[in-house]
Formats: sequence, structure tokens, C-alpha cells
Amino acid sequence: MVLLAAAVCTKAGKAIVSRQFVEMTRTRIEGLLAAFPKLMNTGKQHTFVETESVRYVYQPMEKLYMVLITTKNSNILEDLETLRLFSRVIPEYCRALEENEISEHCFDLIFAFDEIVALGYRENVNLAQIRTFTEMDSHEEKVFRAVRETQEREAKAEMRRKAKELQQARRDAERQGKKAPGFGGFGSSAVSGGSTASMITEAIIETEKPKVAPAPARPSGPSKALKLGAKGKEVDNFVDKLKSEGETIMSSNMGKRTSEATKVHTPPINMESVHMKIEEKITLTCGRDGGLQNMELHGMIMLRISDDKFGRIRLHVENEDKKGVQLQTHPNVDKKLFTAESLIGLKNPEKSFPVNSDVGVLKWRLQTTEESFIPLTINCWPSESGNGCDVNIEYELQEDNLELNDVVITIPLPSGVGAPVIGEIDGEYRHDSRRNTLEWCLPVIDAKNKSGSLEFSIAGQPNDFFPVQVSFISKRNYCNIQVTKVTQVDGNSPVRFSTETTFLVDKYEIL
Repeated sequence: MVLLAAAVCTKAGKAIVSRQFVEMTRTRIEGLLAAFPKLMNTGKQHTFVETESVRYVYQPMEKLYMVLITTKNSNILEDLETLRLFSRVIPEYCRALEENEISEHCFDLIFAFDEIVALGYRENVNLAQIRTFTEMDSHEEKVFRAVRETQEREAKAEMRRKAKELQQARRDAERQGKKAPGFGGFGSSAVSGGSTASMITEAIIETEKPKVAPAPARPSGPSKALKLGAKGKEVDNFVDKLKSEGETIMSSNMGKRTSEATKVHTPPINMESVHMKIEEKITLTCGRDGGLQNMELHGMIMLRISDDKFGRIRLHVENEDKKGVQLQTHPNVDKKLFTAESLIGLKNPEKSFPVNSDVGVLKWRLQTTEESFIPLTINCWPSESGNGCDVNIEYELQEDNLELNDVVITIPLPSGVGAPVIGEIDGEYRHDSRRNTLEWCLPVIDAKNKSGSLEFSIAGQPNDFFPVQVSFISKRNYCNIQVTKVTQVDGNSPVRFSTETTFLVDKYEIL
């Protein structure tokens, strides 16, 4: 590797931010940076100093240094150009060249450093491109934040509703001269109107915590604290009440979905020293009357090597795609070798792939409006009737080689009209009255179960049932690009490897 590490350090050699581009221990990098100030001759201005093993290329920045640690055989002119780009990046994120400011924006700087250098080599980027790359929006982050905010709002609304129910039950009991009902075995003698809401808040939050928790110590005297472990009869009453609100169905199905999703996402148990993750994500938008508005698919092969003796290898790629995907190799991969022989190897066969880090070696992209490329078609037919709408919705798998797991087709429902009346259904369903949605759940869709339908009736208008959203996960990729063999560069001997394939939905809507 040419560039070993990039760091911002103090005049005394204390590292504030350091990014290593090869495998280096913390002790090693701290030792190199601590030795750096002692190598400089005071009163003389230089841009680099050398030891027997490494070269330091540096630039003073007020009370700090921007330092690149390279091998001694690296090109000093390229190193100086790279150093200037690193030095220009820092003011983009830090208002002042001070230790506190650098520490506060350390992750922003590390992300920017990664855009400049990959696998120890300088990328062909400028300052504007770095700024664009590091500021790109994350769709997953937006979805996560939206889901979390929705969950928080629902938890607060549920808390208020439960608090009102308990307050009303307490008032009714007082009027009838009966003992006020408690919650989870907690008697009315310690319940006050002002504390009810706080107790419900604790109960709701507590139920969402992981179930693995240390057992609470038992007090010696009678306790007046909130008891979350209720007696059997009280638990049954509470569960019966939740059943009347449809909560039991939601909880059991959600548990089933989670377990199924976990099984699909579970990585191989025996990961070899050479392991590959093949991941594809699809974004698709269809019209309700037919027609594919846009379909975009992104895929990547990530290589991870855990044993340095397998660093110099080549991957044999089998590409059976017939849909016209655009392939792109990593800049350090020999593009001519891949084009001619479908082999992924480094441009310099004497060099090794990095160890214990995920490296994207090949990525592909498919964008189309061809309807025959849709992996799973969804047809939704709402028709008005005397009492509202009769809705027929059906699915059909168009790619027979795919196996889709944990499929959920979400249909929006009109608000305030009650539960839908389900007619015929293949699979299971879940009605979420709080989100006003009907979720059609199918554990597996494959060539043996490639079509199915759902019929239900509910008050509303045809436009109320769109957009329909689809989610699924699969252990088979869409574009049928696989690594079939791994061999050593020297001797062409085969190497044992493992593969993990995932096909996910980024967005799948019928508008």
C-alpha cells in the first residue's frame, strides 16, 4: 500500500483524528505519531521526513499538523498533492483549526478522508465531489426516524388512553363504594389521580424493554411500589382487554414476522476466511392501472478476508443476467481482466486485498420501465358497492427463480370506518386500526406459490386504497450474478469461500 494513514495531530505528536488505510494497531499508529515531532529539525522548513520504514509528509496548520504516513517508495509528488487536498478538507468541517473543534467534527473528517483514499490509493476526486458524497441523504435513516417518531407518538397516545381508562374506573368504583381497581396487582390505596399517568408511562415503557433483566430484590416489608408482574388472573383480564382491541393478533403476527425476518437475515454459521456478501436493493413504482413508471436496482459484491494468507486471490464471477445491467468494478480492480475473463483481481497482482474489512469489488445497476422486468406484480381492484367498496387484490410472481420471504402487502384504509370484512384470502392478514392499514402477510412466494388473492369489503372510495406498498426479503438475488470460484493468484489453486446473498426492498409502491 502507498498511503498507510492520515492524521491530524498536535505539535507534540498527540493524535486527534487518525484514519488508517491498512491494518495497523492503535499502539503502532500512536508510536509513529509520537516519534514524528522528534524527527523534525527546528528552524528548518521541510514538507517530509523519513525513518527506516516510513515517510511522514506533513503540513503545519497553526498549532496542529496534517500528517500523511506513507511507504518510502511512494511518489512524493502525488503524496504532496494528496496532502494539499486533505488540508483543504479540514476547514470545510471545522470553523477553527483547534483541537476541540477537530475532535467535535472527527467523524465528518473521517468520512471525508475515506472519499479521498481507498485501499491506500488516492481516488480521483476534488473538494466539491467530496462535499457532495459526504452530504448525500440516507433513505434508510429517514425511514428509521419516521418509524421511531410514529412509535413515540403512538406510545404517548396509548399512555394517555390507558390513564383515562384507569381514572374512569377509579371514579366509578368510588361512586359504587367498591375498592378501586389497581394495575398489575397494585391496590388503590397507593394510587392517586396525579400519579396514574406516570405509572402507565412506566408500564408501557417497561413492556417495550428487552425481557432479559435482573430479578428485582424483594423488600422486607409490604411494598407500595408499582408491581409489573401481575397475578395470573389479572394478566388474563388485561390480555382479554387487549384482545378486544385487536392487539393480540398484531403482537403474535409481528412476532412471527420478526422471527421469519431474522431467519432470512441470519448470516451463514460457518463463515470461511474468504466471505462474500451479495446485496441488491430495488426501488419500484407502478401505476394502479398498469404500467411500470420506474424500476431501479442496485447490487454490490462485498469481499471480506479474515486471513492474510488469502489476500492475493481472484474471484470467478458468473453473470447470467439477460436484462442489461450496467457493471462497474472498483478502481483498484483490473477492469481488463474482468471484461475478458470475468475475473476480479487487483491491478497489481503482487498486492493483497485488505484484511478484516468489507471491500466493495463489483457493483451493478439496472434502470428500466419494461413491465416484464417487474419481479412481483400487484393488481388492486376496488369497486363501489351499496355499502362502500369491495376490494380485490392479487399478486403474481414473474421471476420464477426468486423466492421471496416475509412478504407484506400493505393496503391503506379509510379512517373511522371500522374493521374490513375479509372474504377469501391466501395467507394471513393483520388490521392495524391505529394506522388505518390492512397488511396481507405471506411467509413465502416462489414458483410453487406464485399467485394469490385477497378480497375484503369496507366503507370508502376507490382512491382510499392507494398507494399499496410491498416489502419482502430474499436469499436469492434478482440479477443472477454470483461468485462461483475463488483461486490463488499464485498457482491458481482453489480457495474455500462462503457467500451470503440478500435481495431487499428500498421502496415498492403501486400508486
